[in-house]
Amino acid sequence: MSRLLRERARPERVRAHPNAPWFAVAAVCVGSFMGQLDASIVTLIFPALQRGFHAPLAAVQWVALVYLLTVIALLAAVGRLADVVGRKLVYVRGFVVFTAASAACGFAPSLPVLLACRVVQAAGAAMLQANSVALVVGSVPRRRARAALGVQAAAQSLGLAFGPLVGGLIVGLAGWRWVFWINVPVGLVAVVAGYYLLPRTRERAHRDAIDLPGLLLLAYAASGLLLAVSAASGLGWPAWSIAVLLITAAASAAGTLRRERRAAAPLIPPAVMGDIAVTRGLAGALCGYLVLFGPLVLVPQVLLTTGLSEPHAGAVLSALPAGFALTAITGDRLLPRRWGNRPRCLAGALTAAAATGLAAAAPTEVGPLVICLAVLGAGLGVFVPANNAAVMGAVPVRSSGTAGGLISMARGVGTALGIAVVTLALFSTGGPGVAGARVALAGLAGAAVIAALTAVRRDR
Repeated sequence: MSRLLRERARPERVRAHPNAPWFAVAAVCVGSFMGQLDASIVTLIFPALQRGFHAPLAAVQWVALVYLLTVIALLAAVGRLADVVGRKLVYVRGFVVFTAASAACGFAPSLPVLLACRVVQAAGAAMLQANSVALVVGSVPRRRARAALGVQAAAQSLGLAFGPLVGGLIVGLAGWRWVFWINVPVGLVAVVAGYYLLPRTRERAHRDAIDLPGLLLLAYAASGLLLAVSAASGLGWPAWSIAVLLITAAASAAGTLRRERRAAAPLIPPAVMGDIAVTRGLAGALCGYLVLFGPLVLVPQVLLTTGLSEPHAGAVLSALPAGFALTAITGDRLLPRRWGNRPRCLAGALTAAAATGLAAAAPTEVGPLVICLAVLGAGLGVFVPANNAAVMGAVPVRSSGTAGGLISMARGVGTALGIAVVTLALFSTGGPGVAGARVALAGLAGAAVIAALTAVRRDR
């Protein structure tokens, strides 16, 4: 047991290599890529699961929903745990859990068993996501943190882009079980890479008991909000149940703040919770991913009504993650070096707002839409790494796992809100038409403006 809980150092040959920091970033990028790939693939298997398990769509969609709820609920706690026992340790063990659960998902004989396996898989994913940002920041020199976070964000966007394409091929050629089994060989490679390439945690938080009441309150606040948003955007639940979820989630959020200020060993350290730069950065992360994921739902729905085929709609949509990946990788060099995180966040968010606003003028014209999506992706590719760097730069190193978990939590809630905004806009206007697309894009532009406002008056 002591060996399992021991965080081992990299081999001396790896540690002394001049590119050792980027080896570590590459190892983290595997998890970032796989996490987004898995999230974007799983919705493609819903029809196959309905046929295979003779289940309605309302039951099958819990395969995606239970995963999101579990990840969101665990992120902050896992980040805090990693600050105490070691981020490399939690990350590598997380890949072991994720890989084993992926194999079990592929063998699931029934829908309830599959849902249970997805909960375990999500626990492993939370161990990865809560630590990815902290590991990147802790592996490279501080002056290169923004560039490294850009590479990690690009890996996420590539996973998002390849998900529908790879998922469609796997389901068509081999069946839905291989959507999960494909994670196994990649996971094994990632475990070995993490063991040899990731550095040990240099500074750790105090080994205090985890604040269980605070953990439960925060978990319910985040997952309750996510469940309410998902219910409002298509689960068909009565309005009163959604209202109850929202009210209780808000009460849990208020209770979390009250509890964390008084707890002897708070789940979220005061240095993280009380910093205005962190608060603004988390709000910016939520809005940024809301704007990123909204078009991923909107564009295929709208273009298919114009007679465009699914492969063509997917090709149009690929302009968004392509623009994101390009600027996430190159933006640190292309923009003026004297610009800090705040002007980069502001420029990126305003670019995204302008792109979504222009797209609303002609949401079904393929040529202009491709350009707007590419510009939108480029703006977010500048905003997201700079915003994440601003948050991580505002917290002590020993609390970076907690901060990284909170960023991932904000990202998950933003993702759900992006899907909900689009779904509600289309529903309220009678379906996926021009009117609904314009309403949805206006909402996304508004979220981008809010993201820009979070960059104003930020000190870091």
